[in-house]
Amino acid sequence: GCGRARARHHAGTGRDTVSLDAGYCLIRPWRRGDRAALVRQADNRRVWLLLRDQFPHPYTPADADAWLTHVAQQRPMTSFAIAVGGEAAGGIGVAPQRDVHRRSAEVGYWLGEAFWNRGIMTAAVRRFTAYAFDAYDLIRIYASVFSSNPASMRVLEKAGYTREGVLRRSVVKDGQVLDQILYAVTR
Repeated sequence: GCGRARARHHAGTGRDTVSLDAGYCLIRPWRRGDRAALVRQADNRRVWLLLRDQFPHPYTPADADAWLTHVAQQRPMTSFAIAVGGEAAGGIGVAPQRDVHRRSAEVGYWLGEAFWNRGIMTAAVRRFTAYAFDAYDLIRIYASVFSSNPASMRVLEKAGYTREGVLRRSVVKDGQVLDQILYAVTR
């Protein structure tokens, strides 16, 4: 089940905090206290193989500190933790585009391997997509998935995205040339 967005104001910070109930998980801002869980879930070669190289491997406590500092300064906030049982299990966010693409955004996400194949990511993508259309005034949200990641393609399809095409031989990951599969949903 997908709940409604709840915005809570934190006294003294002047910031509204997004908390999205996606049933299997909660989508919420990253916190300093997520550091250990972030390192534990992100420091995994099988996770890294599915993501862009800007996602570090190995993933160290210093990488977690840099990430948590970065997201704390985001205005507007576009990167969120996916929490399962109160602990950060992965992340989800959007990259709003510019110029003539300004009402489009790319969605990106990852989940620790211990949480794979439980419906968590589908629930998170579905809930976050609904939130993102309004929060960032979007008409299109898209994702580019490595051809080596059929599980992510299934997540997007189950979350209502449509496969639009193949970007042939468009990425190099871990020394391999891969296609990307382009998915999108529009409002």
